[in-house]
Amino acid sequence: MKQGPNSKREHVHVCALTGRQVTDHDGMRLDMVRPGLARSIRAAHPGIADDAFISREALAQERARYMTETLQAERGDLTQIERDVIESLAANATISENVEAEIDERRSFGERASDLIASFGGSWTFIISFMVFILIWMALNVWVAAAGNFDPYPFILLNLVLSCVAALQAPVIMMSQKRQEAKDRLRSENDYKVNLKAELEIRHLHEKIDHILTRQWERLAEIQSIQIELMEDLARRRS
Repeated sequence: MKQGPNSKREHVHVCALTGRQVTDHDGMRLDMVRPGLARSIRAAHPGIADDAFISREALAQERARYMTETLQAERGDLTQIERDVIESLAANATISENVEAEIDERRSFGERASDLIASFGGSWTFIISFMVFILIWMALNVWVAAAGNFDPYPFILLNLVLSCVAALQAPVIMMSQKRQEAKDRLRSENDYKVNLKAELEIRHLHEKIDHILTRQWERLAEIQSIQIELMEDLARRRS
């Protein structure tokens, strides 16, 4: 037992699962834990007393194991993503991450170049500038024939240039699309992790609230029975 700054005493308990000493606010008794998790702890640790004190760290580990068993019963074998979510719940850590920034940091020079070329090739700037280039090419070889045209009609050299541009532009755009697909996949996985963690947290809160309400009703019923006994005792004394 130790004295706090506000003259508030804190009892020191021994965790029934880890054997470490913890104070009142660092854990709780087993009979105060919500029923589903309490049943899981009793099944994993036979013979544990109902008034056994369990630290918050041990409760987090037991909660992770309980959620693993629950998900396995509902979905079968768990994926690595679902295991990562359960580990984040046990560690009380955030799981959302900036996928865009992480991928951009790992890009190589070739990947940066392909993204830049694909971005420029799919813009109105490229379309307009390329149309202007083609018109200038045709004008030089049709109307400036006196100076000697280097690609007379039907512009075979221009067709070769356009074919080369299309042949090079297509794989570059495919490379950029492939990277975009990988980025979308990572973004979807991150969204799934966040949604799964939110679902598990909401389920945990529902069970916890139901457990608190049940205990409150039990305490109210106990208080009412005590009040009735006192009133009956008072009535007998008056009579």
